[in-house]
Amino acid sequence: MTVAEVLKAPDPVSLDDVRADARAALDPGVWDFVEGASGTETVLAANRAAFTDVALVPRVLTGVAEADTRTRLLGSHAAMPVAIAPMAYQRLVHEDGELAAAQAARTAGVPFVVSTLSSHRVEDIAVTGATTWFQLYCLRDRAKNHELVARAEAAGCEALMVTVDVPLMGRRLRDVRNGFALPHHVRAANLDSGPATEAHRRFGGDSALAVHTSAAFAPGLTWRDLAELRARTSLPLVVKGILDQRDARAAVDAGADAVVVSNHGGRQLDGAIPSVRALPAVAEAVGGDGEVLLDSGVRGGTDVLKALALGARGVLLGRPVLWGLAAGGERGVEQVLGLVRTELSQSMTLAGCADATAAAELRTERTGARA
Repeated sequence: MTVAEVLKAPDPVSLDDVRADARAALDPGVWDFVEGASGTETVLAANRAAFTDVALVPRVLTGVAEADTRTRLLGSHAAMPVAIAPMAYQRLVHEDGELAAAQAARTAGVPFVVSTLSSHRVEDIAVTGATTWFQLYCLRDRAKNHELVARAEAAGCEALMVTVDVPLMGRRLRDVRNGFALPHHVRAANLDSGPATEAHRRFGGDSALAVHTSAAFAPGLTWRDLAELRARTSLPLVVKGILDQRDARAAVDAGADAVVVSNHGGRQLDGAIPSVRALPAVAEAVGGDGEVLLDSGVRGGTDVLKALALGARGVLLGRPVLWGLAAGGERGVEQVLGLVRTELSQSMTLAGCADATAAAELRTERTGARA
């Protein structure tokens, strides 16, 4: 789609509209990288089916004429209980990449999580003025880990999020079939001094990104690694990739300020529990000792409300942001975040919820729906 066509196109009225525009704009191999998941993609479908299975029980006569979506996430003000999830290599879908997405986050008033594998440096993303958190993949090179944490702190990031569910990259068959590799203008800007790495070289019968991360990421992490990270930073520490309530409890006992209930958008263990189904038990285990965020499968404001009702403080929004970025750059991401906030506000009002506190008190039921 040309710039002129984008300017003439009607504004999207749903995230499905944005998704269709993104698919039309992207190379098929890049689209598969964005949309794909591991194995048979069972978890990708199950994440959505699990949201469909949650029914809200609205309240009436609460006097709510317009809901207030504002909240605080990890001590930061947020216009709604949403942060943009850490996602790698955003220049794959738009030349401005993370810079455009972070600027849209600033405009929308939500935090932006910078990935270790972002295609712009954390320092350059932070100066957009967005509230930024930094996501860390623990690397084999411990000195590089320490350097990344120090850089995030110096750049003004307000939280550190460590991802713990990638001892190795899940086998993503779309990428394997496509022999997917990064184009040379896209690189992990926080890690690479030059453009050529394993991620740029095609490997027969494998994903170049899987080869690259296998070489770079530290396998076999333990709670000792988390304790070391906790001792190294004074930033709020978030542990992403929790599904078992025992791990959630262990994380907060080890000093984590928050956990993210996540199955990595279906991109890691194929067959894992849907994140939203794991959420209530995790929230109960954490209690008031930390914040609980939900990641994986969020596709609109009503999903955000369901997450709040099930015990989350907020959600991470992933693929829809990439759709917006691909379809229209910064403006496209603004449209996605605007659609989510509009739907959240309307859903909260229709459910009789004045604010996030009231949303957390909604009852839910399971419908028994299946994909």
